[in-house]
Amino acid sequence: MTSDEGSSPQGNTAYMRLLGELREGRLTAGDRLRETELAERLGVSRTPVREAIRQLEADGIVTHVPRQGASIRGLDYAEVMELYEMRAVLEGTAARLAARAASDIELEELYDMNRSLAALGSTPQAFTLNRQFHAALLDAAKNRFLTRSIHSLQKTMMILGPTTLTQPDRAEKAVEEHFAVLDAIKARDGALAEAAMRTHIETAQRVRVRALRGQSTRTDSFDGDLL
Repeated sequence: MTSDEGSSPQGNTAYMRLLGELREGRLTAGDRLRETELAERLGVSRTPVREAIRQLEADGIVTHVPRQGASIRGLDYAEVMELYEMRAVLEGTAARLAARAASDIELEELYDMNRSLAALGSTPQAFTLNRQFHAALLDAAKNRFLTRSIHSLQKTMMILGPTTLTQPDRAEKAVEEHFAVLDAIKARDGALAEAAMRTHIETAQRVRVRALRGQSTRTDSFDGDLL
C-alpha cells in the first residue's frame, strides 16, 4: 500500500505528519506508536492514525513488537551502510542524467538554491532548502522510475532522524559539494557529475556514522549492531 492507496484524506494527513516528526527527530527508533496518544496529539480519531501506522509499516518504517505493539524500527549498522550505498548509486545516477537532461533554466534555479543555502548556514530553513535542492536535481534528471526509487529510499532514511547538516561545519561543506555537482552538470559531464554526487553522499555517510557512534558511546549502548 502506498500513501495514496487505501487510506482516507485524514489518514494521509496523519501519515505525512508522522513522517515529518521522523525527519525532525521527534520520533526516533524504538518509539512506540500508541494510537490514543497519537490521535490526541494530531487532533484526529484513532481510525486515521491506524491507517497512517499501516502505511508506515508498508514503508518498512514501523514494526510490531510482541506485547508492545507498533514502534519505529531501528536500523543496524549494515542497513545504514546499505542505505547510503544505494543513495550514492541512485543520486549519482540522477546527477549523471541531469547532466544530459537539465535545462539551462533548471540549472540556474539549482545554482540559486545552493547560493541561498550557503547564506542560511545550519538552520531549519537550510534543512528544508537542502531537501528541495535534492528534489529539484532529481526532477532535472527526468526519470520517473528513478524518482520513485529515491523517494522510497528517503522514507527509510527518515528513521535515522535529522539531516547531517546539523553536524558542525557540515552545511558549509555540503554547499561546496553541491557546487561541484552543479559545475559538472553545467559542463554536461555526466561521469564527473555522478562522481561528485557520490562523493557528496559518501561524505554525508561518514558524518552520519560518526554521529551515530557518538550517540551510542554516550548511552553505552552501541554493540556494533544497533545504531
